[in-house]
Amino acid sequence: MMTQLHLIPVSLGESPTNKWLPQEAQAMASKINVYIAENAKTARAFLKLIGTVKPIQEITIHTLSNKTTPQEMREWLKAPDSEGNIGLVSEAGCPAVADPGALVVYEAHKLNIQVIPWIGPSSILLGVMASGLDGQRFAFHGYAPVQTQERAKQLQQWENTSAKLKQTQLFIETPYRNMAMFQTLLDTLKPSTRLCIARALTTEQEWIKTHTIAEWKKQPPPDLDKQATLFLFLA
Repeated sequence: MMTQLHLIPVSLGESPTNKWLPQEAQAMASKINVYIAENAKTARAFLKLIGTVKPIQEITIHTLSNKTTPQEMREWLKAPDSEGNIGLVSEAGCPAVADPGALVVYEAHKLNIQVIPWIGPSSILLGVMASGLDGQRFAFHGYAPVQTQERAKQLQQWENTSAKLKQTQLFIETPYRNMAMFQTLLDTLKPSTRLCIARALTTEQEWIKTHTIAEWKKQPPPDLDKQATLFLFLA
């Protein structure tokens, strides 16, 4: 029996499961009894939401951290459940996309384990789709620097790259710093640069809007405080 590593997406926020995860993916996730996750508590909440064949307390959840060694990952991958399945979940969205789960997937390939990606929400792709910005050339940067001057310098560098390559730039921010980031974008980017704000994707609070920096400055700022938000811009 060949081991299979199933990459199971999880929600981006509070939302009915049928809105973001196909029924077949839910069915597979519910019967897997060995998981690898960044946070066991979050993984259990996800499993409770979709329902499991076995009691959750009987499901093995390995915690992936920056201290996890490749050898540990290989040991986990060599011990699937009785059906030969292992699940990999992220904290939010698609595992292994802007996510440390990519290291587990690489080890799976080295062990000749079949890797099966399941369809589900990716804030990066959803944001690009809804932004109206360039969807053929884009780059996701993770987080910008925290310090104000360094952050502004980095944004200017990304804007220069965007103009040179005609490439959409994407990044996220710690939710409680969203409003400060929004203001920095208005203060730093050129008036003609198009900025998209994609807030709380797939949830009832979802809000997506694209304007030039000049247009954003003419209206009240959006409410982004403490809500997962993706920032995208194209110079």
